[in-house]
Amino acid sequence: MNETRRVAVVTGASSGFGAAAAVTLTREGFDLVLGARRADRLRAVGEPLGARCLRLDVTDPESVEAFCDAVERVDLLVNNAGNAFGAESIAEADEAKWRSMFELNVLGVLRMTKALLPKLLASGDGHVVNVGSIAGFEVYPGGAGYTASKHALRALTRTLRIELLGQPVRVTEISPGLAETEFALVRHGGDRERASKVYEGMTPLVALDVAEAIAWVATRPSHVNIDEVVIRPRDQATALLVHRRPAPGSGSRP
Repeated sequence: MNETRRVAVVTGASSGFGAAAAVTLTREGFDLVLGARRADRLRAVGEPLGARCLRLDVTDPESVEAFCDAVERVDLLVNNAGNAFGAESIAEADEAKWRSMFELNVLGVLRMTKALLPKLLASGDGHVVNVGSIAGFEVYPGGAGYTASKHALRALTRTLRIELLGQPVRVTEISPGLAETEFALVRHGGDRERASKVYEGMTPLVALDVAEAIAWVATRPSHVNIDEVVIRPRDQATALLVHRRPAPGSGSRP
C-alpha cells in the first residue's frame, strides 16, 4: 500500500453497502483493507479494486484479533457488518436470533472499534463510520430484536463521539431506510418471495446511495464531523409509512 494514501477498513464488504463503499472509497483515493466471512465473494469485490482482502467474522473475537493485527495502519474504519434475523413478535421471540443480532450489530462494532482505536488515534486524523439504520430511532411490529440492536449501536456511537472529544478521531453514523440489498432475503431466511414484498410498489435505496454518503462524510475537512446522516427513499417517510404504487394491470386506481 502507498504510505502517502489513507487506509480504509470496511467490514461486511462482500456485498451490499460494504461492497459499494469499497468502490466509492477507492474513487476517493483510499487504499482498502476489506473484511467479510465469505472470502470468495470478498475477493470478487476487492481484487479488481486492488484491495487487501482478509477473512473476518466480527462475532468471533479471535477472528477480529487476527484481522486487526494484520492491519498496520488505519485512517477510516467503516463498521458495516450487520443484519437482521427473523420478524417474530416479542411474544414469539427467538432468543437465538436476538443473540445473533446483538453479537453482529453491537458487539461486532465494539470489537472492531476497540481493536483499531489505537491505530486510528495514531493516524492523527482517524474516522469511525458506523452503518446503523432508521431502526436505531424508530420501532415497528416484528422488529424488536433488530431495532433494539440498532438502538444500542446508536447509543454506542453517540457515546464514542463524547469519549473521543478532543482526540483526532471523528465519529459518524449513517442511518439508511429501506434499501434493496440482501438484507430482506437474509432476514426472511432466504424466502425470495417474502423478501421482494418488502420493496413492492415503491422505489427503495440501492447500496450505492449509502456508499456515496459514506464516502462524502469521510472526505470532509478534518475539522468537520458529520454526526449523523439519515437517508430514506422518497417513497418512505417513516419505518411504517411507505408510499406504494399499485402493480400495473392490477385494476386499482392511481
